[in-house]
Amino acid sequence: MAKIMCGVGTSHVPAIGAAIDHGRTQEDYWKPLFDGYQPVRDWIEEHKPDVAIVVYNDHASAFSLELIPTFTLGVAAEFQPADEGYGPRGVPVAKGDPDLAWHLAESLILDEFDITIANNMDIDHGCTVPLSILFDQPQEWPCNVIPLCVNVIQYPAPTGKRCFKLGQAIRKAVESYDKDIKVAILGTGGMSHQLQGERAGLVNAEFDTAFLRDLSEDPQRLVNMPHVEYMREAGSEGVELVMWLIMRGALSEKAKETYSFYHVPASNSGAGIIVLEDDEEAK
Repeated sequence: MAKIMCGVGTSHVPAIGAAIDHGRTQEDYWKPLFDGYQPVRDWIEEHKPDVAIVVYNDHASAFSLELIPTFTLGVAAEFQPADEGYGPRGVPVAKGDPDLAWHLAESLILDEFDITIANNMDIDHGCTVPLSILFDQPQEWPCNVIPLCVNVIQYPAPTGKRCFKLGQAIRKAVESYDKDIKVAILGTGGMSHQLQGERAGLVNAEFDTAFLRDLSEDPQRLVNMPHVEYMREAGSEGVELVMWLIMRGALSEKAKETYSFYHVPASNSGAGIIVLEDDEEAK
């Protein structure tokens, strides 16, 4: 039986990817951030997931305002890095897992989630930066990747409660898959940041660190948080944090924090990361 071995929540700030791509991770500005990431890389290297489900949002690469699906699941055999206007990142092509992805699609749709199925989809920094944070710059990603794209760009975005329930349905689907594989699920985006308007550059470290803490201590508070609170406290782009709740919903109630780290600034954002290890005996 397949199992979800862990959840990872992480920011997907594009400048983090650029720092990796251009060999700047040990510069004074970036070194504290990447030093904070190293324990996560070490943990992932030790535990070696077979598949990573990466929950992220597209940034007008695969989708535009002409087509805005709420939840899109990639079922292809591979996913090319997207050209976001300055050429694709020099990262490996992500190898998919079509068998598991189609199993997820069937299970989720029959579980009454209206999933858009993508047979061809390029992945942008929202997906590739988290992979770089976990695996650095390998010749190929060390696990298969299933992208799950969430609309948090155009109102209305899904609620935290709906995202959490989707995570629960993903756990159910994974546990009904008959291959013996280990699955990591990544919730990405955020943390607090705003890219435009009078509050451009906003970072709320108190909000961000409370969010990290309550992923293990009080996830129900986060599940019930309305969109307006994300926007008021974490900026207009802070609503991306609902994607972390898909990750949290895919874990057991008793999932424990293995490691967390928070740093300001990373570009014009607060950058956080957390590893939650699942309780194998809890369902």
